[in-house]
Amino acid sequence: MADTALTEPRSRADARPRASRGTRRRRPQWVGYLPYLLPGAVAFGVVIGYPLLTNVYFSLFKWRGGMAPLRWNGLGNYVDLLGDDKFWTSFGNSLAMIVAMVLVPTLLGLVLAAVLFDYLGRRFGERVSSVLRATYYLPQILPVAVAGVLWNWILNSQTGALNVILRGLGVETPPNWLGDPDTALPSVMLVLIWVQMGYPVVIFMAALQRVDPELYEAAELDGAGWWDRFRAITVPQIRPETFVVTLTCTVAALKVFGPIYVLTRGGPESSTLVPSYYSYLNFFDKSQVGYGSAIATVLTLVIVAVALIILGLQNRAERREREGV
Repeated sequence: MADTALTEPRSRADARPRASRGTRRRRPQWVGYLPYLLPGAVAFGVVIGYPLLTNVYFSLFKWRGGMAPLRWNGLGNYVDLLGDDKFWTSFGNSLAMIVAMVLVPTLLGLVLAAVLFDYLGRRFGERVSSVLRATYYLPQILPVAVAGVLWNWILNSQTGALNVILRGLGVETPPNWLGDPDTALPSVMLVLIWVQMGYPVVIFMAALQRVDPELYEAAELDGAGWWDRFRAITVPQIRPETFVVTLTCTVAALKVFGPIYVLTRGGPESSTLVPSYYSYLNFFDKSQVGYGSAIATVLTLVIVAVALIILGLQNRAERREREGV
């Protein structure tokens, strides 16, 4: 009995620390993710969060930059944007950039990827399709300055290769491709299509690698032609990648800056002006930092809204596909 009396308090005392240790182990699940999330959160705050908040702050002032004093303007810069014709022209030109960098490259890239994968790759081997894929992607890896010099050499009104060819064909006054308001925007759009084309081709060809080849073989045995296989197999199977390409290219089109800066500087007569370059002009050329910040803030909100809409459409399409609608 004495031994039992001595051991019972000890066992109870031992049970209490074990219970407390078990209690200490029960912590929120998200705590375990902190070591992995914290570096990304810090990087996001430094690279994106802080500059964005600073930009919004400056958009509420009239400021010429440098050591000039900040003068409170509230929402005055945003009100001025509503009556700024150049601001609305720049956003109108953004629609043309979306056509040149999203619509045309995505459609043509889808067709080219299907041709390279389902036709040329099957008949001439994967090496041929890989070489052609790399050729299409080459403009993507060229620096913007190099691409600009190349296209300035092609489109120059006096010594450009294109106008030299046209004069050789008998055209006495060939167009001033980048100097005429009527031809500058279509010329820039052509350059952007050339630059952007390789991106969807590479993404779509990578997506086609996961499609079961037996689907194409069975369809071909049933007598389905290339177009029938493209419509019934290729397009439905790579729908997720189509949303990815649409989202990334749309964001790139809305914030395009480099090609405009190199080719036209927004001219002539604002015919190729885009919001990012208009913000740059106000920041550096006109020293209207507050106004330029307001343009950049509005552009950011537009990009976020468009991205959320595309993501919503993607989630809706995936949900309908899971439900078998």
